[in-house]
Amino acid sequence: MAGQKGQERHEVTVAEGPAGRRLDRVLADALPQFSRNRIKALIDGGLVSLDGTAVTSAAAKVKVGQTFAIIIPEVVEAAPVAQAIPLDIVFEDEDLIVLNKPAGLVVHPAPGNPDHTLVNALIAHCGESLTGIGGERRPGIVHRLDKDTSGLMVAAKSAAAHRGLVEQFAARSIERSYRGLVWGRPSPTRGSLSGNIGRSPRNRKKMAVLKRGGRPAETGYQVLRSFRNGAVSEVECRLKTGRTHQIRVHMTEAGHGLLGDPVYGRGSSKRIGSLPAGAQTALAALARQALHAKSLGFHHPVKHGVLQFDSQLPHDMCELINCLE
Repeated sequence: MAGQKGQERHEVTVAEGPAGRRLDRVLADALPQFSRNRIKALIDGGLVSLDGTAVTSAAAKVKVGQTFAIIIPEVVEAAPVAQAIPLDIVFEDEDLIVLNKPAGLVVHPAPGNPDHTLVNALIAHCGESLTGIGGERRPGIVHRLDKDTSGLMVAAKSAAAHRGLVEQFAARSIERSYRGLVWGRPSPTRGSLSGNIGRSPRNRKKMAVLKRGGRPAETGYQVLRSFRNGAVSEVECRLKTGRTHQIRVHMTEAGHGLLGDPVYGRGSSKRIGSLPAGAQTALAALARQALHAKSLGFHHPVKHGVLQFDSQLPHDMCELINCLE
């Protein structure tokens, strides 16, 4: 429903079923293209009214027959600037985009990395096809990869897709598998690693498995093959939760840190020295943790079909594997 120029206007009339429920929940259910947080922001901004009077409480209980008017202001440009950065696009439609993130690319602007991020690149690439998330023309980042982890990511282009993907991540229904090269051969060769993950009390720049505090985390793993009499193994990891640095922390805690990891241990000089010269050169050239987000599967949040993607290992990891073989 149209409002003033650049605005949308919607009306929602309360039926018997929703009566007595919170206003923000009722409106979010009636307008699924907007998240509940977005509805709350509209209420806080005085953009939801009843009989011409702004409603001020998102928790207000609605009554049968009430008609609420909702004004959606014009979408504003996102604060991050558009920057043309080459992207490896795997899939794209009007609601979402799936891509292969290269190692070295930061996902979101932050202190120390204010620009030249994946968000800047997506704003430039998607342009007007970004229909507005939270009132801004920006991509909806629903999960992240570490700067030096490569592989598959999905981002929303519309508010409805953003909401649907967030719900799937919260329900842990999105399938994600990673490939990594770790020191040693984990035993058993298939299992699950768990332990609460939070900021390390010894080094606030690192995450750690904590006895107290932190957030529950679980990583399933399987050894695919080993090299050099078990000196190095290729593992597949599946995330059951999504904590910061989760795979890197859990594998390090288990005594099988990722090769090249600059934060959680590059490997002892003895371990590195046990590798053939070519593998040592390839490991030095890797200059990052040997971790790649290889597969990604989820339900399309708008069209509802199942989407499944798989990506090849990047050249630097393949080169290291070839030298280990």
